[in-house]
Amino acid sequence: MAKHKLHTNKKDLEGKETVEVFKDLDRGALDTERFLEKNSKLLIIIFGALVLAVLGFFAYKQFYVEPRNEEATLSYLAAQKNLADGKNDLALGGKSAANPGYLGTYKDFSETAVGKLSAYNAGLIKFKEGKYKESYDLLDEFSSKNKVLMALKYGAMADCQANLNKSDEALSLLDQAISASDDPYTAYYFTRKAGILALALKKNDAAKKYFSAVDEKYADYDNGMSDSYIEMVKYY
Repeated sequence: MAKHKLHTNKKDLEGKETVEVFKDLDRGALDTERFLEKNSKLLIIIFGALVLAVLGFFAYKQFYVEPRNEEATLSYLAAQKNLADGKNDLALGGKSAANPGYLGTYKDFSETAVGKLSAYNAGLIKFKEGKYKESYDLLDEFSSKNKVLMALKYGAMADCQANLNKSDEALSLLDQAISASDDPYTAYYFTRKAGILALALKKNDAAKKYFSAVDEKYADYDNGMSDSYIEMVKYY
């Protein structure tokens, strides 16, 4: 008899707990409803601001960014044609609005990918002209998701610094060129170049590191060109 009473009490307790849970849910729903009523104007303003922000972003992309990209591309292609025709001065441009060239394209559209690529090309032309500081500054403005292009950028910047008698900075930039890309030939090319520069700077330990990497990782690309350097650094 006592067992039956205990069982009944347990069921009653469970029933009461369930009732309390539903009461809590009702109270919570009521609190939420009151909050929404009290702050409805604020919530409408916030929601409207979010909608406007989203619409504004898409409008910006469609009516500003895309037309700017198209203009930049046309300007870049005109510079490319001049470069292909051997007209480096016209390809560099920057002297008139009629022929913006790479310099003008970079200055007018620096926020676009094509504008940044124009800075890279302008930097290479400046390097050929022997204007290494200007070349370095332009190359430094270039950025890309393309890892090989970024490796080439650091390599070209290293050449600028080497020609400005800043060999230590050049070696550091070659390290960046080596690590920038997963492409094995690019990594090999800059590793070998760094080894030769390290030898010239009499940084024998660094030279050994670079040429050991050539021997261990990139022998298939080297075709024996670094054999004499590799033998040399073995005795350092």
